[in-house]
Amino acid sequence: MREETGVDGHIIVVGLGFGDEGKGAVVDALCHDGPVTSVVRFNGGAQAAHNVVVDDRHHTFSQFGSGTLAGVPTHLSRHVLVEPIALARESRELEALGVPDPLRLMSIDADALLTTPIHVAANRAREDARGHGRHGSCGKGIGETAWYALLATRGAGPGDTIENQHVLGIPGAAPTVGDCAHPAVLRAKLDTLARFYEPLTGTGTSVDDLVSLYRDFAGAVRITSGDEIDRLADHGRLVFEGAQGVLLDQSHGFHPHTTWSTVTPHNARNLLGHHPATVIGVTRTYQTRHGAGPLPTEDHAVLARFPERHNDTGHYQGAWRAGHLDAVLLRYAVTACGGVDALAVTHLDAHDLKVATSYDAPLPTTGLTEFLTHRTPVLTDMPDPVTWLENHLNVPVLVTGAGPDRADYTVRTQVHR
Repeated sequence: MREETGVDGHIIVVGLGFGDEGKGAVVDALCHDGPVTSVVRFNGGAQAAHNVVVDDRHHTFSQFGSGTLAGVPTHLSRHVLVEPIALARESRELEALGVPDPLRLMSIDADALLTTPIHVAANRAREDARGHGRHGSCGKGIGETAWYALLATRGAGPGDTIENQHVLGIPGAAPTVGDCAHPAVLRAKLDTLARFYEPLTGTGTSVDDLVSLYRDFAGAVRITSGDEIDRLADHGRLVFEGAQGVLLDQSHGFHPHTTWSTVTPHNARNLLGHHPATVIGVTRTYQTRHGAGPLPTEDHAVLARFPERHNDTGHYQGAWRAGHLDAVLLRYAVTACGGVDALAVTHLDAHDLKVATSYDAPLPTTGLTEFLTHRTPVLTDMPDPVTWLENHLNVPVLVTGAGPDRADYTVRTQVHR
């Protein structure tokens, strides 16, 4: 049946894999397709790496929303961990690509946590100490930022163990973006933060320099308070851009190879409140992941057949890996999301594909990391990924991508069902 579907109202874009599904290109396509008031980031931080290619321009979006090259502003919600130094660097990169004064397109919730060089140093020190048992961290300080903020809510002190990490000092309240406009408050929080992490990182980060830098940052971006999302939603369509993938989610992923972030649409739905939205789950036509952790369908032949232009081995994150599409984990991710309304399918230029429809044993409810590490997938041919995915998950494919460029993406107004 040929059915009018289209994409109406607000949109939540979420990755259904281990990240790197093509969320950035999907968001760019949606923003280019029709009027969008703002791209709202609803999780993650500076570790995001969303590639967008428009003709001869390419940018890897980290904290700016992936609609920036389409002229769409970005709002960083309270659920985003903001790293101002990296944000300033990204702004300069976008300016070099022809985006005038990129920071004028940026607004940030005052309650968003700050990721500082102190968090980054602590994150890298912990990951280095793990040696061959690394978790696959990006080394951007994301987990450390979330962990430190958690300590105050738990009333933690020296000698406690919180989320499998030992508390070595006396923590304080976590610094936020709103603090950047209040130097005295910020300095007190950063002083406490620096003393807390000194046993792990030593000295070396100047708190005075950070206070000065962050004060300038507060003057360069619009910091919001109150229900900014509700105001934006009343003015037009919002596209919520998720970071990472559901299989890395802090609650539904496979520990310890997870992110300190809620990757599912939960945060976006809460931010929208009564406003309805369409949830679009993004998947490649084959499975990928960066670094350590289970990948049941891993196949080095797939990695060789589909070379990656914009992903490579990261010093902390680890090697780029690939395998056949895993329908077992795809169903798991959709369930973790509470269902999706539609799909975006990327990398349709890949050919001769296979899909794992099951494993040699049923998926258990506990011990998933160990279980997935030792699985043998049952593979079958997948001649037409769009038709196969629509039939398998019983949802329409609304966005397709058959290459890296915006011109390779289509937002479909009609879908075969």
